[in-house]
Amino acid sequence: MTAAPAPSSAPAAPPGVAHPKSIRSFVRRAGRTTTGQAKALEDLGPKFVLPYSGHAIDLAATFGRSAPTILEIGFGMGEATAHIAALMPENNFLCCEVHPPGVGALLKRIDEQNLANIRILAHDAVEVIDHMLPLHGLAGIHIFFPDPWHKKKHNKRRLIQAPLVARLAARLKPGGYLHCATDWQPYAEQILQVLSTEPLLRNTADAAGDGFAPKPDYRPLTKFENRGLKLGHGVWDVVFERV
Repeated sequence: MTAAPAPSSAPAAPPGVAHPKSIRSFVRRAGRTTTGQAKALEDLGPKFVLPYSGHAIDLAATFGRSAPTILEIGFGMGEATAHIAALMPENNFLCCEVHPPGVGALLKRIDEQNLANIRILAHDAVEVIDHMLPLHGLAGIHIFFPDPWHKKKHNKRRLIQAPLVARLAARLKPGGYLHCATDWQPYAEQILQVLSTEPLLRNTADAAGDGFAPKPDYRPLTKFENRGLKLGHGVWDVVFERV
């Protein structure tokens, strides 16, 4: 995931749903913003990067049109984000990432590919979900390769936990989907278990299988993923639908 100072206060949880104060949609990560990324931030940021606010946003006004909106949490350097947005011009993509080089890199891709259906929030996605996203407003949610927190003692820091999934499910329209992907099998199994216990979601995978979904065509193979597959590393996709 990405790097930035943690917000000063934890997001408020819905009544009856606790969420660990330590959970954030990102981790601290070192990285240098290149000249090109810095220029993209300066030139394109005012158009495509939205300010964080403590109230629900009007998605149609934000994108200048009414269209299905997909939330992406942690887009890294934006390679998959730009690919999917170009593949699905009929959809809007609201993308959260706090790492400045990643934001700059996606802005560069937006300019190079002439993409008009992406908006970026350079803010912790947990607070964005709690305070900016209306209930039943999203057609889909993408969470690709969140930090797996490999050590058992750090598992509690993983993003995909029941309280957050409950909030995400509440913001999906009926028939909307939540798509997670990871290359760490223990995390994949945890994600599958957590999503399976959320009553507002149902698994789209074949009931006769292991619960994991085939890789949807829209999710591209990244260079990192291709390298891992060549080394025999697995990748697991989990796709659930809002009932």
